[in-house]
Amino acid sequence: MALSRVAARGGLWRLGPAALSPPRGRMQLQLALGVSRSQGRSFSSRAASRALVAAVAAAARRVSASYERFLQRSFPRFYLLYSTFKTGIQTLFLEAKEIRRIKSKMSQQRLSSQQLPYREMERLRQFRRDVLKAIPIGIIAIPPFANFLVIVLMYFFPRQLLIRYFWTPKQQLEFLDAYDRIRRDSYGAVLRSLALAACSLPEPQPLQQLCAQVQGGARPHLAQLLAVRNLFSGSLLALNRLQVDHVRALSRVLFLTPHLPAFFLRHRLRSHVLEIRHLDRALLQLGLGQLSEEELRAACYLRGLNSTHLGQAECRAWLEQWLRLSCELQASEASLLAHSMVLLSLNSSRPPE
Repeated sequence: MALSRVAARGGLWRLGPAALSPPRGRMQLQLALGVSRSQGRSFSSRAASRALVAAVAAAARRVSASYERFLQRSFPRFYLLYSTFKTGIQTLFLEAKEIRRIKSKMSQQRLSSQQLPYREMERLRQFRRDVLKAIPIGIIAIPPFANFLVIVLMYFFPRQLLIRYFWTPKQQLEFLDAYDRIRRDSYGAVLRSLALAACSLPEPQPLQQLCAQVQGGARPHLAQLLAVRNLFSGSLLALNRLQVDHVRALSRVLFLTPHLPAFFLRHRLRSHVLEIRHLDRALLQLGLGQLSEEELRAACYLRGLNSTHLGQAECRAWLEQWLRLSCELQASEASLLAHSMVLLSLNSSRPPE
């Protein structure tokens, strides 16, 4: 028996470690079963977590819907503010996402903002203005416990502090009218400054007659504006040579702050007028027929016309005249384009004479 044990051990030693291990097929089967069980447990846990998240989200939507119905029944005015704020947040998020896409496109294709299509160029311009308007309220909200003050200020001063995404439809009409009244208060000052500056020109009569015609309630023809275009380039009527009070009045027309040094006023005014000129060329390439009614009214409002109470046909006719003028002018004649925001808009409800 001792010899048989020695022989058996010797045989196992000669076979090596493979003889002491289970068969390879059995090991592979066991590994496969283990992996499949672990994957099954992983898949089941993922499915369970997804189902839990979906159930929580559905419950949250039901609670939110019931809460909104309660607000709508019991506090309709507060519900209007709540729904406007909720919609504004969603719209602002989508707009920021679109701006990010446009910026990425500009970076990849090495484009400037002037090379963008009209809608993308206008989106960048408006979003930049919205961000600048939101900066003060963001600074106020920095100190601890200042959120309550911000809410109070936003409630009592929505036009000054809130951007357009958080205006109710009624507020949009009211605020656009309010801004247009502020703008129109400067129209008289622009015309008086323009007539006064015309007295220093070698041939003041054509421009003086144009100013008198507009002050008398008439709207000028496109040919009359093009006839005086040379007076606004390289003379006392160029944007970089206007008197400071004249520049301040034009800045109010473009919704720019007039409380800056003269150099910065002239620089900002020129850059904004040239920006509108670039928009005009992109809009002409797109075609007025492609604009929605909202886009048409916004385009007129930007260029000086209060389009909130005008018909769509009137807005289209006015914008066609503006585009014909703008696309005829050179960058050196930007001063005439800035003054045309007053000359063409002051008596916009009257036909040209």
